[in-house]
Amino acid sequence: MALFEILAYLAIGVGVMIAIGSVTFIGPSQLSVLRENWRFRLREVSPYLGLLAGILAINKVARQVGPEISWVVGLNITSYIYRIEGDFVAFVQSIATDQLTVYFSFIYLYGYVFLLVFPFILTFALRETKYLKQTAVAFALNYSLGLIFYILFVSYGPRNLIPDLVDPLMYSMYPQSQLLTGEVNSNTNVFPSLHTSLSVTVAYLAWFTRDRFPYWFVTSCFLAASVVMATMYLGIHWGTDVVAGTILGLGSVHIARKHYEIFEFLRVDLWSLPVFNRLR
Repeated sequence: MALFEILAYLAIGVGVMIAIGSVTFIGPSQLSVLRENWRFRLREVSPYLGLLAGILAINKVARQVGPEISWVVGLNITSYIYRIEGDFVAFVQSIATDQLTVYFSFIYLYGYVFLLVFPFILTFALRETKYLKQTAVAFALNYSLGLIFYILFVSYGPRNLIPDLVDPLMYSMYPQSQLLTGEVNSNTNVFPSLHTSLSVTVAYLAWFTRDRFPYWFVTSCFLAASVVMATMYLGIHWGTDVVAGTILGLGSVHIARKHYEIFEFLRVDLWSLPVFNRLR
């Protein structure tokens, strides 16, 4: 299966999940209101979404050259992590079954992407734009700080260091999935776990809108916990990566909620640019 086919399946699957989530968690009436004033809300949050888009663009480029830089300036901490937690991931995999591997593989790929995309749609439907701004800033912090860690520290995952004890369960059952994950990461970028940090970020942010979206709060917590477990069950991350990712996620949300308005200086009248004229 080619990478294009995998991306197509991923887009269709996540698209269905977003459609179901929009109707279930946001509701038809609120979506109807959103259709009437989406231009105003988009104008309000455009600097923050622009900031995140810029960080993602830098991140994509830096991850291509980052591993080479990391081998020059970074510290290989793989052996230190193994001394700390030993065979903990192998212990997690002692519960492995085919059914659990199917579930956690689905969560690692489809559930994670849904968890990252849907909060932007959910908070875009709110009258107050601060929640979407905070989400964008928290994500930008996750990716920025994560990239710094990836350059400063070289770390192989448990499936690479102790292959006789830890199986690459997802890659063994779905070898084609490695085409997708190989596009966004390398074997030496596992500390901290961004799957964990961003999932924790979403669940933590959902706490602050739980009065309006209580079912989303419960669902996001369940999905985030599943993603965190999947990173270790599938043999991709160490428990240490998960702990560091949790700290990164919680810290990013804390900073974003306290200081997100500092990014107001980025507010520019994007709508004066020709490319946005059609949206006026």
